[in-house]
Amino acid sequence: MSVLVTGAAGFVGMHVCKALLARGEAVLGIDNLNAYYDPALKQARLAELERERGFRFTRLDIAEAEAMAAFAREHAGEIDAVVHLAAQAGVRWSIERPFEYVRSNLEGHMVVLETCRHHLPRLRHLVYASSSSVYGANEKVPFSIEDPVDKPVSLYAATKRADEILSQVYAHLYRIPQTGLRFFTVYGPWGRPDMAYYAFTDAIVAGRPITLFNEGRMRRDFTWIGDVVEGVLAALDRPPSAEPGRPPHRLYNLGNHEPVELRRFVAVLEEAIGKKAEIRLAPMQPGDVVETFADIEATTRDLGWRPTTPIEEGLPRFVAWHRAYHAMRAST
Repeated sequence: MSVLVTGAAGFVGMHVCKALLARGEAVLGIDNLNAYYDPALKQARLAELERERGFRFTRLDIAEAEAMAAFAREHAGEIDAVVHLAAQAGVRWSIERPFEYVRSNLEGHMVVLETCRHHLPRLRHLVYASSSSVYGANEKVPFSIEDPVDKPVSLYAATKRADEILSQVYAHLYRIPQTGLRFFTVYGPWGRPDMAYYAFTDAIVAGRPITLFNEGRMRRDFTWIGDVVEGVLAALDRPPSAEPGRPPHRLYNLGNHEPVELRRFVAVLEEAIGKKAEIRLAPMQPGDVVETFADIEATTRDLGWRPTTPIEEGLPRFVAWHRAYHAMRAST
């Protein structure tokens, strides 16, 4: 099987590519390598992938419809599946740069759908990244895929929910089998520097203070990258079928199903680093939510997936990678 992975130089994208290559798939990776965070990290991820046999990379922006169509026509005879992970990430950044999210997350998703519809005749499944942020201001926990998601509290969340609706339409009209995965606070090696766990590690190591919003009274369903990748592949291997009154489109939560208090998370991180954090408390930020908590009953039932990695195992692994990566950067 040959798989197109969008956002291949991203955090989840890199790990998905490595897992696909490890099981013998050919992978076509695309990414625009934008500067939302340090492109050197994206280039380093790519360097890891380019050591692997079966990986080919093209720098490409998914929102460029003509370029995507040309790429797809060139590889139409190869691509059997698409894992669409490219997007403009970041809840808080969406408040400052809204049109970047419209372009990448809305136009980009539409371009991917149209590319699949018109140019990929062998396509058997499109798996795409959604987000736990779609649950917005929901107060019921855990968050279930059956819950209403009509109260987003950030533009990022609104674009991800819109992507789910667009995919539902394309599955209905054109019978393109699709699975949307709602990721819950993914963490691990090669992660994004804008994520709290990475920024906290940077600050603690350097002796800078860290800020806990909502006075630290937050709970997050931190989910280890290895568990998430297993969920992505489990979904990829199980294309949904059309049923009476139901197009071939499914949504699933990929979360640890065990929300962690932010203060406890910091304590585990401090232990892994071997250094105490200087903590500053601040009010809640616009666009943020107090708690995320994944109901994974449907994911376990349909995909056979259940996470296995607690933060007590995952955070020390991340810290070990962080030390090695930044030591390597400092020596070059």
